[in-house]
Amino acid sequence: MTHPGMTPPEAGPGTPTLAVWKFASCDGCQLTLLDCEDELLTLAGRVRIAHFLEASSEVRPGPYDLSLVEGSITTAADAERIRFVREQSRVLVTIGACATAGGIQALRNFGDVDDFRAAVYASPGYIDSLATSTAIAEHVPVDFELRGCPIDKGQLIELITAFLAGRKPRLPDTSVCTECKRRGLTCVMVADGTPCLGPVTHAGCGALCPAVRRGCYGCFGPMAGANLPALTRQLRADGMSGRSVDLVLSTFNVTAFRRLGEDGSQ
Repeated sequence: MTHPGMTPPEAGPGTPTLAVWKFASCDGCQLTLLDCEDELLTLAGRVRIAHFLEASSEVRPGPYDLSLVEGSITTAADAERIRFVREQSRVLVTIGACATAGGIQALRNFGDVDDFRAAVYASPGYIDSLATSTAIAEHVPVDFELRGCPIDKGQLIELITAFLAGRKPRLPDTSVCTECKRRGLTCVMVADGTPCLGPVTHAGCGALCPAVRRGCYGCFGPMAGANLPALTRQLRADGMSGRSVDLVLSTFNVTAFRRLGEDGSQ
């Protein structure tokens, strides 16, 4: 998930520049940055926000020290634009499930996009889109990935702080189950037989859904070393059909979970 490059700008005049870019997405991860409020005011004294159309129409020319990229690649124009963004960015970080795994829109990858266009649009010939929705890393080198749908505010602040300090971000690489344990929550699968993707999902949300007695939806994608076959067997034992299991895995990180089930690496 990480690559060389998470180092601070070289000493010299000027303040590090931050750019935020949007591709195919709902804007939720950009809104997480805006929702930082007090923290954002503090960061504003350490970085210059040079490109962030969600927040301001003022755009400063690149290159940029740090770019945060939200959204997946769904058109030929986006595929070309992300190469420009990469060229203009010393460090490029993808934020959210769309940018790191293709997002919910990647469900198109497993169907016929021409059929979808014909069913939805009165004049499908005017719609210009690729047959797939793909992660940013499938098009350009990425220095770091921040997962979630949306991303976690605390993890975002940690990532930017680590960049400014010239160190690796301290982010968990465990499952949501560990977050349940830390919060003293009763396992919804064991106690209630509630379907839950927590055992195979990357930590980061603070066990938000299990805290209200709901199963994890897998918003942060699969954790390293996730044992998906074992979880699938447990879900089936809890009464889920094969179709239901497929559906619960076909949400924000559908490509990541399906790849996990196909490559046999778990």
